[in-house]
Amino acid sequence: DYHQVVEHRGVRFWCYNAGHVLGAAMFMIEIAGVKLLYTGDYSLEEDRHLVPAEVPAARPDVLVMESTYGTQKHEARDVREALFVSTIERVVQRGGRALVPVFALGRAQELLLILDEYWRDRADDLGSRVPVYYASKLATRALRVYQTYVNMMNRHVQR
Repeated sequence: DYHQVVEHRGVRFWCYNAGHVLGAAMFMIEIAGVKLLYTGDYSLEEDRHLVPAEVPAARPDVLVMESTYGTQKHEARDVREALFVSTIERVVQRGGRALVPVFALGRAQELLLILDEYWRDRADDLGSRVPVYYASKLATRALRVYQTYVNMMNRHVQR
């Protein structure tokens, strides 16, 4: 459980939601009054299915952070999504099929939700005629985990 404080031989630790993938956590470790926050990737943005990372109430004295992208600056989420769906639509409009390789855990779920929302909200009937399939054993297993822990996802998915 996030926020559950565990103590062992004078070392206290607890975790916060990291918002990166379902179940991702940041760990606060306190030793002799010094607080260290350790985290891998985290996300402060709410996406289609996950809540953003928590900002710890306890201020750490030391921060240890791993990050896939480091200091890279990404375009805004809405710009990236618009480019993605417009590319898919152009392919579909000309009678083609799009194959989107997705290797990151959670990314398949995010892209499926983006496509579902895009096709559902279209004013014409093209959206109702575009089937979306995914063929990934990892994504299928991950989907079962997401369905089990729907309470950890954001309002968009819970409704």
